[in-house]
Amino acid sequence: MVQEYLDFFRANDHFARHCGFELLEVKPGAATVNMVIQPFHFNGAKTVHGGALFALADFAFAAAVNSRGQLALAINTSMTFINAALGGTLVAKAQEVSCNRRLGVYQVDIHDEQGQQIARFQGTAYRKSESLLPECEEG
Repeated sequence: MVQEYLDFFRANDHFARHCGFELLEVKPGAATVNMVIQPFHFNGAKTVHGGALFALADFAFAAAVNSRGQLALAINTSMTFINAALGGTLVAKAQEVSCNRRLGVYQVDIHDEQGQQIARFQGTAYRKSESLLPECEEG
């Protein structure tokens, strides 16, 4: 079933594809995404734009929070920027902190190729009653 969700995200998240995000792994409560930094990711200070970092973390969060197949949507997020990203490849790893029937809390850490932490994202998602994949709906 996890492969189905991996395929779903790869096929349906057009924004992630546009940004150059690559979904590497999804397992229950976790996901790993990478982004090869491109010229369009930079801001005027010649570092990776905070919006690009946030979008990368948010995509990893979305994959992790939906990894069990139940549709979940963010209700609160925050991001702490720790170090500037200047080039290469970034990896975002999302991990479940807490999960119950309606709420999931997740943490996403972004690191560069040298292992330096770039940012930390925290997110809370509301779990809806429907499935992420329409063909899996009960009824």
